[in-house]
Order: sequence, then structure tokens, then C-alpha cells
Amino acid sequence: MPGPTALPPEVVAAGARPILYSRSADFVAIWEDVVTRLKGVFQTEGEVLIFGSSGTGAMSSAVANLAAPGERVLIASCGNFGERWAKICADEGVDVLHVAGEWGQPIDPAAVAAALEAEPGIEVVFVTQSETSTGVVSDLPALRAAAGDRILVADAVSGLGVADLPMDRWGIDVVVSGSQKGLMTPPGLAFVAANARAIERSAGLGPGGFYLDWERTRTGGSRSPFTPPVTVVAQLQAALELIDAEGLENVFARHRVLGRMCRAGVKALGLELLGPENPEANVVTAFRVPEGVPGKAIPKAMRERFGITIAGGQGRLAEKICRIGHCGYYDYRDIVTTVGALEIVLDGLGHPLELGAGVTAVQRTLAAAGLPG
Repeated sequence: MPGPTALPPEVVAAGARPILYSRSADFVAIWEDVVTRLKGVFQTEGEVLIFGSSGTGAMSSAVANLAAPGERVLIASCGNFGERWAKICADEGVDVLHVAGEWGQPIDPAAVAAALEAEPGIEVVFVTQSETSTGVVSDLPALRAAAGDRILVADAVSGLGVADLPMDRWGIDVVVSGSQKGLMTPPGLAFVAANARAIERSAGLGPGGFYLDWERTRTGGSRSPFTPPVTVVAQLQAALELIDAEGLENVFARHRVLGRMCRAGVKALGLELLGPENPEANVVTAFRVPEGVPGKAIPKAMRERFGITIAGGQGRLAEKICRIGHCGYYDYRDIVTTVGALEIVLDGLGHPLELGAGVTAVQRTLAAAGLPG
């Protein structure tokens, strides 16, 4: 699944430890360590704020703290979660110029630049790095250039820790994410990484609500101003230790191989990938349901016959695509197993294919990568 993803044993074990008092020295030490390690994953020297929430809470906080009611902002989307930015803005009373791209294609930087040229008064732009509903990863450096000197906010809920995002080097002002995908932790934590000018803008606008207010959160000292989900924080620490031990560049390299393997296996089965080939689109592989196969039949058969859960499409792509997640605690054997099961399921549903073709393509891709299986 694209998320919540599987948990490493070390993360499961951290969840079984006795509950910690959130104001104790032991927990404060964990909290400070987590914030420090998160800065490494975000690749930033800026602030990292933690909320007890899903990733959508981080998105909501970014809107509430960076845009005043009635203000005009730009949202560029290319899928279901990109459009969530617009829904959040509507609830916050924020006016939206929506550059809505085709689902299955990355956000078009030229379209963003043209829209901003037509409305030069816009000061904040919201985009999506990895669109989980389609598997597409957009070009953040190109979107940074298109946004000019405006505040750029990127949703990296599924991309963080999977697709490289050197936030400071690329000049991304705010990146939001969550715990339950590439960070290999249960749902329940949301993150906002913000640079100095984004923090300054937020402070100047005043409170962004109560619970999701950045100033209240960042001045809470070495802990949350509210009771955090202490067990999930301890599990996140265990996950971040694993990421540090593997090395962030090695984590990205592993995901690149997983993405190549999955795409090769899917194409070898005569399936059409959704969207263009992109060597960095290694969060989710999405493919179109073949002609004559019921849209829900593939995930249902995968689950019932093999105990493997893959995702269907969302929104306007419901029953039109299937999605195989390979972000977080997955390795090469998971792709071999999943593609092998997919072959048998598709064969049983009447899709013409050569049994073994997908697995062979996966194995060849892994062998060419020269990495251990």
C-alpha cells in the first residue's frame, strides 16, 4: 500500500515500551532527538514543527498560518491530494487561483508561471511533490523557478524520505509531511518544515488557529505545547535511527531501484503506466486497469488469493487504475512477490500475458542495479 506502510520490527518494538510522561526528561530527550533527525531528512536548517495529526493537519496548518482569510493564493494540482489544498483553502476562507493539471501528468511549471504573471499580487503558492493518487512526482526546482520570489509550499506527505528533496538547496520555503509513509511510522504525526521568511510571514499574520498555530508550537520549548502522541514519537525516533543508519542517499537509491523494478514488471505484463516515465517517481507505481477487467477485481483478488494489498484509484480515477506502493519499509523481495502475484491474478481475470514475464523483468532490473536482493 502507499500508506500507512509496513513497520520495521524496531519501530513495532518501540511502540510496546511503557508509556512516557510527555513532560519528563526522558521524553523531552526523545523529542529533541526526533526534531534534529527530521531536519536531516528534510535537509533543512530551518524550523521543524510536529503536530499530533495526519498529514492533512500539516497542510491545514500551512494554509492557516500563511494565508489570511480572503487572500488570493495559487494552487497547482495534478491529482486528488493536490486538490485537497483547494478544499482546505475553501474552509479557511482563502481565495484560490487553481491551476488544475491533468491527473497522471506532473504539474506544469510553465502554466504556474503564466498564471502568476497574469495575477502578480499573489504571494503564496501551494504545490504537491509526490501525488499519491497517481504516482506522479513533480519537478520542484522548476516550480520554485516558476513561483519567483513567492512563498512556495510543497506537500511531501508521501515523498519525504523517498524522493530526494533538499529543501534548503532548492529554496522551498515550506514542506509538509506525515509519519505513515516513507518515514515507516504509524499514522498520527504531521510535520511542517519552514524557513525563516515563512516563519516571519506566519508571525506577521497572527495566530493560525489554536492547535495548529506555528508560533504557539515553535515557542513551546523542547516539546509540544499540547500532549503529543508520545508512543508514536518514540516509534518515529526508532524509524529515523534506521534511516540514519542506512544513510539518506542510500534510502533514495533503494527507492529508485524499487521504482524501476516495479515499472519494469508492470510494463512486461502489457500494462500501461499512468503518466510519463520519471526516474524519481519511486513512491507509487500506477497502471491502467486493462480493457475488459473490472476495476475493483485486481485489488480484491490480490488480497483474497495472496494476502497482498494494493490500492485502487481515487476520485476520477476510481476503478480505472491500480497503485502499487513501494515507499518506506519495502525491499526488493516485496516487488518480486507482488509482481508475481499480479501475473497470476491478471491471468485468472483473462488478461493476455506470458506467465513469468513480469518477474523476469523485475529480476533483470535488480540484477542490473548490482544491489543485494
